[in-house]
Amino acid sequence: MQNRILILVRHGQSQWNLENKFTGDVDVELTEHGKEEALLTARKLKKISFDSAFTSELKRAQDTLTIILKELHEESIPVEKSAALNERNYGDLQGLNKTDIAEKYGIEQVALWRRSYDVAPPHGESLEMTQKRVLAYYHASIEPQLKAGKNVLIVAHGNSLRSLVMYLENISKVAISEVNIPTGSPRFYHFDEQMQLMHSDYLTISHP
Repeated sequence: MQNRILILVRHGQSQWNLENKFTGDVDVELTEHGKEEALLTARKLKKISFDSAFTSELKRAQDTLTIILKELHEESIPVEKSAALNERNYGDLQGLNKTDIAEKYGIEQVALWRRSYDVAPPHGESLEMTQKRVLAYYHASIEPQLKAGKNVLIVAHGNSLRSLVMYLENISKVAISEVNIPTGSPRFYHFDEQMQLMHSDYLTISHP
């Protein structure tokens, strides 16, 4: 497969995902289902050889990456971990049940906190704030590898990846509210030599 490929992977289900809690940048474990999602993701990446990988400082993303690289027999590639790729901080909402918060503040308000570009939860980060740190790191550390013709894997979180997808696909501040990054569904990007996006899609398992 051609070079200059970027793959984005959201970590598998975490314990707080299972419990319907706002997780944010709290460091929680993967569930057994989350580990199975990581294996499923790896099966979709069998035809791609990676030169490097990037992940956050949170163990649910790191463990997802470890499972993927082991399944692909690519444990030896360089891996860089950075807090710049951490999930957004949900402030006062972290650890609280999403249903309870919706009942307290209303569905529309919670939707603004979760999906809008520039509305932050109380004492937390907006997607705009998250995007600033993600893009600064992307331009400094990840993009140069793509420009050098390498294939790169990023395993991170719903909102840190959503902010990067918004940039890569030129999604508007309004339209990004409708974008969700699913687990177990690697997002594929192929760039030309001028780093113009040639193709993007979700990868599926290829059957012979």
